[in-house]
Amino acid sequence: MEIELIIQLATLGVVVGFAAGLLGVGGGGILVPMLTGIYLSADIVPSHAVHLALGTSMASIIMTTFSSAFSHYKNHNIDWSCVKAMVPLIIVGAISISFLIPIINTTFLAVFFSLFMFIISIRLFINKQPPAVTKNKISPKLAGLGIGSISTLVAIGGAALIVPYLISRGLEMRRAIGSSAAIGFPIAISGTIGYAINGHISVDELANNQSIIGFVHIPSVIIISLFGFMMAPLGVKMSNNLPVKVLKKIFAILLVCLSIKMLMNVIF
Repeated sequence: MEIELIIQLATLGVVVGFAAGLLGVGGGGILVPMLTGIYLSADIVPSHAVHLALGTSMASIIMTTFSSAFSHYKNHNIDWSCVKAMVPLIIVGAISISFLIPIINTTFLAVFFSLFMFIISIRLFINKQPPAVTKNKISPKLAGLGIGSISTLVAIGGAALIVPYLISRGLEMRRAIGSSAAIGFPIAISGTIGYAINGHISVDELANNQSIIGFVHIPSVIIISLFGFMMAPLGVKMSNNLPVKVLKKIFAILLVCLSIKMLMNVIF
């Protein structure tokens, strides 16, 4: 790998890890558009840059979601009945949707990701809180299937979807967040497996690259995970001293800008 690429990935890991610790957000919103730009500029399988960015992003958040879930486990913030009810179908949804990823047009993936992140960013910007208990009638299994599919398609841990759902089922906010972290870990693992397998069996030009397994760029995963893991604790520490509400608004604007940039890179 060129030193320039290593520096870019290390910097990305630092930013993602710090943001995850500071704001409690997953890194997919930053990782996917930035990795897409990096892979296009480095000429790393440019015809499948978005696919590669999605798979690599999903693999890179495994460490983050595990660390978060373990922290919530130690603080007894996980409702295991919800986790057990949702995880089996979440895994099915995550792996199933991955079979469609290789045949989905790159431009469509970029548009879908950008629109999804725009909606998430608006919620983040206005600091919209999940609704009060509304006795959501959607079963945990059905919700898990949908959440697993969407989370894998856009390479996120799923907290933006899981937390509001669990609260609507009657969970208190803190336990909803903790349970979401526990659920996000199997999403990351199963999504990564799906991207790795289906990219490997479907795209011939990826098969000859020893640094890539399916749609997962291994050096990127290692570098981003390492630096992200080191920076997350600093983000957590700083969250007590910085105006998080203001930072969330700035972060929301950043997500929109990055998504638009990715869309422009793919289209033009």
